[in-house]
Amino acid sequence: MDPLTHTAVGLFLSRAGLNRWTPRATPILILAANAPDIDVVTAAGGALNYLHYHRHLTHSLAAMPVMALLPVVLVRVAGRKPIRWVGALCAAMLAVASHLLLDLTNSYGVRLFLPFSADWLRLDLTSVVDLWIWAAFLLGVAGPFLSRLVGMEIASGRPRPQYPGRGFAVFALSFVLLYNCGRAALHARAAAALDARLYQDSLPLRVAALPSAANPLRWRGLVETGDFYAVADINLAGEFDPSHAVLFYKPDASPALDSARRAPAVREFLRFSQFPLWRVSPSAELENGRLVEVFDMRFGSPQEPGFMASALVDSENRVVKTAFQFGRVRPR
Repeated sequence: MDPLTHTAVGLFLSRAGLNRWTPRATPILILAANAPDIDVVTAAGGALNYLHYHRHLTHSLAAMPVMALLPVVLVRVAGRKPIRWVGALCAAMLAVASHLLLDLTNSYGVRLFLPFSADWLRLDLTSVVDLWIWAAFLLGVAGPFLSRLVGMEIASGRPRPQYPGRGFAVFALSFVLLYNCGRAALHARAAAALDARLYQDSLPLRVAALPSAANPLRWRGLVETGDFYAVADINLAGEFDPSHAVLFYKPDASPALDSARRAPAVREFLRFSQFPLWRVSPSAELENGRLVEVFDMRFGSPQEPGFMASALVDSENRVVKTAFQFGRVRPR
C-alpha cells in the first residue's frame, strides 16, 4: 500500500490502545508501520536494482524483529526519554505485521518467506492506492477533531475523554479488515467467472482478477491460454462476455527471444513478472536486428505498458543492449 495508508494504520493502532503499552508509542508505531519500505534507498542503484530489492528481505517474516527494533531504537535515542522495551517491541511488531498484510493484498505481492523462498505471494484484493480505504482513514483522522468541536459547542464543561480518537481508530481498522474480507469474496467471484469461460475456443491455463482503485465491483480480467493472453474488464453487477476481451498473442520461439531471455536484466525482470508476454519486432536502430520486449500483463499491455524489459539483439543473436523501466522503454 501507499505510505499514507501505512502511516494512518500506525496512528490508528496507537489510538486504538497500543499507546498504553509504552511511552512514545505513537512515533514508534508510525515508523514501524512504514519500516519495511526502507528498501526505497535501493532506487539509488537504478530502476532494475530497485525492482530486485523492493519488497525483498525488509518485507519478509524473518526480518520482522529487525524492522520492529529499528524504530524503537530510533525513538529511544532521538527522544532521550525512557520507554518500556517489551511493550514497545511488541507494538512495533504488530505495526510491521500490518505493513506486510496490507502489501499482501496488492497485485504487486510480497516475498514473505525470504531468504528461504523467493516466491511472490499476492491476493489481488486492493490497489496500492485504494480510494475507499483513504475515505475511511480520512474520517478516522478528522473524526476526533470534529467531535471535539461539536462537544465544545454543546457542553464546554464536559470532561475530555481519556483516550481521544479511540472509537474512530477502531472504526478505521475494522473497516480495513471487513473491506478486505468483502473484496476477497468479490475477487473469488470475478476469478471464477473468468475461469468458467472459453476464449476463442481455448481453455484458460490460469486467470487473475485485478482490482480497481475505486469500484469494488469492477475488475481487470487477465486470462492466459496456450497461445495468447485475453484482457477484459469484468463488472460483477452485470454479465461477463468473454468475446469482448482483447487478445495478445504469444510469439513463436526464436533464437532472438532465447538470447534475450538469458540477458541478466531480462532474467531479473522475469523473477518478478508473473504474467510475462513477449514481443519480437524488427529493430529500427540496428540492421537485421530484433527488439525483444517482455511485459508484465498485470500492470499494462503492449499498447499501454507498465513494467517491462527489453533487449536489442543483433543479426547473430547477440544481446547488444538491455533496458528496464516503468512505462515504454527503449534500449540504451
